[in-house]
Amino acid sequence: MTRYRFDPDRSTVSIEASSSVHPIHSRTSGVEGFVDVDVVDGRVTIPSDGAGFVSLPVERLSSGNPLEDRELRRRIDARRHPTIEGQVTSTAPGADGHVHVRGDVTFRGVTCPHEGDITFTVDDDGTLHLHGSTTFDVRDFGMEPPRILLLRVHPEVTVTLDAVAVPAD
Repeated sequence: MTRYRFDPDRSTVSIEASSSVHPIHSRTSGVEGFVDVDVVDGRVTIPSDGAGFVSLPVERLSSGNPLEDRELRRRIDARRHPTIEGQVTSTAPGADGHVHVRGDVTFRGVTCPHEGDITFTVDDDGTLHLHGSTTFDVRDFGMEPPRILLLRVHPEVTVTLDAVAVPAD
C-alpha cells in the first residue's frame, strides 16, 4: 500500500449552490490530505479498510462576491471552525471503475456520515487523480442557509473534489 498526498496547488474543491436570485459558485485550491492505495499496471485498488483524509481551509473559499463570501464565513464561524474535513471509513468497488467511499464529514464542528463515488486515474508518471461530486444539505450540519437582502440561498450544495496526489516520500 502506498500513501499518496494531495498536492495543494493542484487540488481543488468547487461548491455549487443555488439561490432565489442567481447561482453561486465557489472554487478553491489548497486542498490537503492523503489516500492509501495500491497501483498495479496503472490500475488503482483500494482495500475495504482503505484510509483517506481531506482538509479544506474555509478562508480560501471564494465566490468572487465579497459580500457573499463574508456572510458565508460568518455563518460557518470560520474563526472557530477553520477547516472542512473528510475522513474515509470504508471503501468498496463501485460501477464503471468508481470507488464507493464512506466516511465522516466535519463542517462547522458537526460530523455527519456521508458516502459517494470517486474516480481514480493514474498518469504515466505515477500521479494519481481523484474526481468525485456529491450533494450535501447544510442544515444537516446545523447551518441555516444564508439570506442576504433579497438573496435566499437554498440548503443543498454540490461539492466537487478534483485532487492530484503524488506518492509520499
